[in-house]
Amino acid sequence: MENDAATTASGASATPQPVAATVSLHPDFLVGEIDRRLFGSFVEHLGRAVYTGIYEPTHATADEHGFRRDVADLTKELGVSMVRYPGGNFVSNYVWEDAVGPVEDRKPFIDLAWRTIEPNTVGTDEFLQWAEREGIEPMMAVNLGTRGVAEAAALVEYCNGEAGSRWADLRIANGRAEPYNVKLWCLGNEMDGPWQIGHKDAHEYGKLAAEAGKAMQLVDTSIKLVVCGSSSMGMPTFGEWERTVLSYTYDIVDHISMHAYYEERNGDRASFLGSATGMDRFIDRVVASADAVGAERRSDKKITISFDEWNVWYLDTRFPGEKNLPIQRDAPRIIEDVYSALDAVVVGDLLITLLNHADRVPVAALAQLVNVIAPIMTEPGGDAWRQTTFHPFANTARLAQGSVLDLRVSSPTTTTKEHGEVPLVTAAATWDESGEHGTAGALSFFLVNRSAEPATVTVRTAGLDVSVDGGLELLADHVGMREGKEEAEKVGTVDREAPAVEGGTVTFTLAPESWSAWHGTAKRA
Repeated sequence: MENDAATTASGASATPQPVAATVSLHPDFLVGEIDRRLFGSFVEHLGRAVYTGIYEPTHATADEHGFRRDVADLTKELGVSMVRYPGGNFVSNYVWEDAVGPVEDRKPFIDLAWRTIEPNTVGTDEFLQWAEREGIEPMMAVNLGTRGVAEAAALVEYCNGEAGSRWADLRIANGRAEPYNVKLWCLGNEMDGPWQIGHKDAHEYGKLAAEAGKAMQLVDTSIKLVVCGSSSMGMPTFGEWERTVLSYTYDIVDHISMHAYYEERNGDRASFLGSATGMDRFIDRVVASADAVGAERRSDKKITISFDEWNVWYLDTRFPGEKNLPIQRDAPRIIEDVYSALDAVVVGDLLITLLNHADRVPVAALAQLVNVIAPIMTEPGGDAWRQTTFHPFANTARLAQGSVLDLRVSSPTTTTKEHGEVPLVTAAATWDESGEHGTAGALSFFLVNRSAEPATVTVRTAGLDVSVDGGLELLADHVGMREGKEEAEKVGTVDREAPAVEGGTVTFTLAPESWSAWHGTAKRA
């Protein structure tokens, strides 16, 4: 149903009314345990993500390997657990062998995806050793666009093989004796997209992915594989692509990928604020497609989702398209979106959706980490700083511990142009029941008010003794993009005083168009 406050949020005139929502929870009802890989990110050889992003040997903070310490410190603060590499569209034209060994012997090449001269200064060894030093799990992608089975298996051998075989011995000769033991591998990238170098139809890709995956697992039986799903829910082949690809790969792969980007179009603020409802439906449809294939095969196996590209990206309004880019070198500034506080609220809401699907989405990657549609920005030779979107991600990664509680949320709704009916209040809650002998574990609530009016959210905490210690809130505004470090740092979270818990309920008051996170403790009543 739609109330007066909902109508206001969608842009029509109405008498403002406060939004009231209720949330019910119980410790016995769980979505699932949080996999820390849910808080992953993505570094592609695109624009300044690598060069003058994570890597800049002449920078004042650069370590002995040439990687920026200021960026690494912000990455740690962001809470990133895993990083996908080296693409993205880039991987479908990538010859990984040309970026290992002595740097002076490596030859530059034209990256056809982003029309950039790639110097090959940073390659597999440099990235994996950076990730290892920073305590980040790597997620590697293989080229199934212009290359195939043998090259994919060779890369697994290079990364994970023991001494005594061709590619493992090459790694050792290049200075790395111990295997990297990379466990998570992507079978190409967005192969359904006509923009992809080596684009294939679902049957072509499904057969190739199955054979590549089989060979890779014969090199290392411990690895887990991600097969390409649709590049977006708007693709004309969506649904049929998943069914066909999984019909070839179901017994081989562990995850199917999802990619989705959101932006405000034509000033439609209400639809943009409702983006996470679109993400929620996308996940449900991919899960249904995967489970349908499993049912046909009478399989007990469950394919889970690697949502390894997601973010706010102004693709339609700010990016001219790769064909309109001149061939450039020296890490050009490409897709460096500058974000607003509104963008940050939407990112926080998208994180709520990912948490609420923790049972089927163990892996996710915010695309990307540095400079390219990223929460972290840098200036060559200068500062690194936090974009507005940094704050909801960092605080969710920090506070979301243990398991996601299966909430029942009752909220008024509004009707949007892009997503139809969407709730005005969204919520997720996590609880770490790790305390022994009745000790309370960490409890967190994540709430978004999509309405232009304040909201009250009454949470009924049946079965738990709850204490709320405090909270933080981020408010959307109408200022727009926050260009540069000084402007970006004007946007941040504001501390909120903890509400009282009375009679098993706690009531949160939310500012209009806001994301908030609340922390406390809970134990079974």
